[in-house]
Amino acid sequence: MGIAAILTAMHEVEVVVAHSERATLRVGDVFLKVDADQRRIDVEVEAMALAPVPTPEVLWRRPPVLALAALPGTALGLLGEPSTASSAAWAAAGAAIRKLHDAPLPPWPGKGLEEVAAKLDRECESLVADDVLPADLVARNRRAAETALQPRTPVFAHGDLQITHVFVDGDEVTGIIDWSEAGPGDALFDLAILTLGHEERLGDVIAGYGGDVDVDVIRAWWSLRSLLATRWLAEHGFDPFAPGCEVDVLRAEDERLRMLGR
Repeated sequence: MGIAAILTAMHEVEVVVAHSERATLRVGDVFLKVDADQRRIDVEVEAMALAPVPTPEVLWRRPPVLALAALPGTALGLLGEPSTASSAAWAAAGAAIRKLHDAPLPPWPGKGLEEVAAKLDRECESLVADDVLPADLVARNRRAAETALQPRTPVFAHGDLQITHVFVDGDEVTGIIDWSEAGPGDALFDLAILTLGHEERLGDVIAGYGGDVDVDVIRAWWSLRSLLATRWLAEHGFDPFAPGCEVDVLRAEDERLRMLGR
């Protein structure tokens, strides 16, 4: 079904997300992703083909539009709101991530830590210079983020495993969406992004994931991700200051580090 037929057959178009870089629309049971950067769409399509976990069906692709079938079930949760998903569902998400991380690496390069560190420095400077966040809050979280910026063996990582990108039906994972940032990366980054703002669910995810997991590195990624995302979110119509979101994550880590005397 082409885009004209979809829009003719349906009467409502839901804007899932839209900003200057990309937009996602839902029309019935079809998601239309519009992205001017064809590299991201290329990565998304290839990653879904390679990933050993459930992903949306690609219906058709006509640049700059990619049409995907809707997944059954609902998202695991939403940042800033309590998740109603069961502990078993969170554990199932952890098991699915382990399956992905155990798969062969995709054939394209990942992001270098030097690039991430340079971007983090720029963002921290801007957050303070523009009075977005207090200097001591930024500095303490910046020091914590150093733990994440250490070389680790890369895995097949999703790269943007937000809680809204994992769909479940009951206690089962029905699919994972939004693969445009996939590539070789840090396994603990995926676990951190999934549990950002939902620290109480980390134990369930680790139980499903299995093996030894360094929680300090996950916390470091929470700080790093929140520092990198805060200004971008505010500039693109999102609210990182909403309860339970990125700034609250930074404040919680700041308080924890203060209590530890760091």
